[in-house]
Amino acid sequence: MSDNTINPAVPAEEEQDINILKKDRLDKLAALREGGCDPFTVTKYDVTGHAADYKAEYEAKEAELIAAANGDEEKLNASLEALHETNIRIAGRIMSWRDMGKANFIDVRDASDRIQVYVRSNDIGADLFKEFKKKWDIGDIIGVEGFVFRTKKGEISIHAKKIELLSKSLLPLPEKWHGLKDTDTRYRQRYLDLIINPEVKDTFVKRSKIIASIRRYLDNQGFMEVETPMLVSNAGGAAARPFETHYNALDEEVKLRISLELYLKRLIVGGLERVYEIGRVFRNEGVDTRHNPEFTLMELYQAYTDYYGMMDLTENMFRHVAQEVCGTTCVPYGEYMIDLGKPFERLTMIDAVKKYSGVDFNNITTLEEARAAAKEHNVEFEDRHKRGDILNLFFEAFVEEHLIQPTFIMDHPIEISPLTKKKPDAPDYVERFELFITGREMCNAYSELNDPIDQRERFKAQEEALSQGDEEANRTDEDFLRALEIGMPPTGGIGYGIDRLVMLLTNSASIRDVLLFPTMKSLPANNGRPAQEENAEE
Repeated sequence: MSDNTINPAVPAEEEQDINILKKDRLDKLAALREGGCDPFTVTKYDVTGHAADYKAEYEAKEAELIAAANGDEEKLNASLEALHETNIRIAGRIMSWRDMGKANFIDVRDASDRIQVYVRSNDIGADLFKEFKKKWDIGDIIGVEGFVFRTKKGEISIHAKKIELLSKSLLPLPEKWHGLKDTDTRYRQRYLDLIINPEVKDTFVKRSKIIASIRRYLDNQGFMEVETPMLVSNAGGAAARPFETHYNALDEEVKLRISLELYLKRLIVGGLERVYEIGRVFRNEGVDTRHNPEFTLMELYQAYTDYYGMMDLTENMFRHVAQEVCGTTCVPYGEYMIDLGKPFERLTMIDAVKKYSGVDFNNITTLEEARAAAKEHNVEFEDRHKRGDILNLFFEAFVEEHLIQPTFIMDHPIEISPLTKKKPDAPDYVERFELFITGREMCNAYSELNDPIDQRERFKAQEEALSQGDEEANRTDEDFLRALEIGMPPTGGIGYGIDRLVMLLTNSASIRDVLLFPTMKSLPANNGRPAQEENAEE
């Protein structure tokens, strides 16, 4: 008979029980093979549809027949009986089992949903029924052929006429009532998480739809999707420390990209006026609820526009994706209801800092004044930080947490924006914005710097910061400068993390909840049993 037991990621004292259960299943597999039934030799099973579709289809047809019968029970029963002549085939995993002697009820889950299956000895044959009860288990993958009906208790089910074992589960699934709750196990064994927790699968289905919606939106706006290198000699375009590796064929040290920016701008120089890329980038930084060392970034660049054009595009894109994927522009996130339908608020960084801290950087013109203000308000800074850096530190300390509803923070100091065009009327600031929602940065965008002389000076300042210990500073990219010298038109650019957008639209608290396989610290070799490990994000 089937078992329904505890999570296989268990303390050491329970591991022996798991081994006993596994041995029992291995014995069942050996008996099946001896009897001429080896499930692992099955190569295919032709399904005719999925559980969710069949349940919806039956419900719709049943409603039609009830209406047509107009209260005539005999006519209705005859019509419903006729539905039983339609044969269907599904395949999925056994999730639960109720033994009622010569008739059993099992729940089978496929890619769409779970459905109850009624298995009776008289229908499938006594020999197969005996094998089914003695040698099949919860977790086994099976094929079911039969017809859809509604049980006396009102549940739409499949009455099995034939069943076939397609794959044997050699380890028990987590226990029915307690499920799989431990986050460390869920992230490490995502296959179990997807099996046990249907809402997890829903999150990743929605993630796929979000990315598809972004692509459709940009394609309809005339953008072309491109691909750029992941292994680069100079990882630039963002303030982040790269991962480094060795390219054997070239005997050369290379880095994993931290951004998509510099190569996409080369394509703008080449005359591709609207380009975007959705791809993985890699940053050698900490792991927490908002950060994973590898994540999915979307960057786009559009010639002949500026950061105001990028603001409009960003706002419209976020609104479009929410409406298309969620069916609404008002989405819940934690305790908040985020309204993406209203015009997004727009604030300069100086105005935002003044609003939430009371400090007006319009009146702070020197580095000494900035340092004095920082000390007065307990804002920590380093000797290398300039006035603009300290303004940004004030923003992080006093403003970010308040930006719950969509807000564009504009006009950043030049010190923290090495690739951005200066504001003509305020050269200490640049034409840049970041979009904040739920207190988190969701998007970063510029009027792109296309002056190669200015860009070289910015790279020099970055090199100086690097020499003073800033590991996230950019290095000079001579080929990119050469491209700018060829000439790049006025251009607007946007970059945002797909993962954070998915977090927002799926109401997920941690980035690990929207990554199928988040980065985890390796476990010691112990037969796959997770050690007691402190979660990095807690």
